[in-house]
Amino acid sequence: VIAAMHLGGAHEIYVMGGIQAIGAVAIGTETIDPVHMLVGPGNAFVAEAKRQLFGRVGIDLFAGPTETMVIADETTADAELCATDLLGQAEHGYNSPCVLVTNSHKLAEDTLSEIDRILGILPTAGTAKVSWEEYGEIIVCDTYDEMLKVADDIASEHVQVMTDRDDWFLENMTCYGALFLGPRTNVANGDKVIGTNHTLPTKKAGRYTGGLWVGKFMKTHSYQKVVTDEAAAMIGEYGSRLCMLEGFVGHAEQCNIRVRRYGGVNVPYGEGAGYRETAEVPT
Repeated sequence: VIAAMHLGGAHEIYVMGGIQAIGAVAIGTETIDPVHMLVGPGNAFVAEAKRQLFGRVGIDLFAGPTETMVIADETTADAELCATDLLGQAEHGYNSPCVLVTNSHKLAEDTLSEIDRILGILPTAGTAKVSWEEYGEIIVCDTYDEMLKVADDIASEHVQVMTDRDDWFLENMTCYGALFLGPRTNVANGDKVIGTNHTLPTKKAGRYTGGLWVGKFMKTHSYQKVVTDEAAAMIGEYGSRLCMLEGFVGHAEQCNIRVRRYGGVNVPYGEGAGYRETAEVPT
């Protein structure tokens, strides 16, 4: 990561972590200038530090516990694959939701059996079992359309799709953090190897935002310029009327003074230009 930052042109690199690092870069120290934005993953304490500092600095998003969903049918997935991918993410913590959405009762029942078997041999079962028992779900749907609706409603952070129509889900799903398409693709490889960003929305935030990407570092700005006397006077009359309707006389005067100066129209102070008959200002 440090090498990539260097090659990418980072001006300053500090090797540190935890809430103390968040505080240092957000507030500043004797040797570190405060930054404008904090991004990247962290544990619950780092996430809380970012939440408390939001407003003083920008953040990418407020991330919660890791979430995983497996969307599967019997055509490309089996119970061992589904159970492995669910529990592989359940070991993240004691509150990591894992959900299987399927249209196969058999796959659902077999996956439950496989989960019990794997929990008996998984070294991290102490964590994974708590997550599964407290937050795990298996949802059986009648149709693929219903599976799609359920998946979009949950808006999971990671969504593995193992069906006979993976591209259909890609084309139609709208609420998620990241999709992992096909039985050859899994979340762990996304974490460690594939290279896609892994700072992703949780707790249904996938309904309104995506994960961290280059656009998060870009700001949009706007500017206005009225260049003719005629435009200034015309806009001023409309603006003045709207301001008076809202009771903002001072706002209206910003418009009125332009009507007087650039439109040659005498508007008494405190009256809306759009309310009265206009008259030429005497020379």
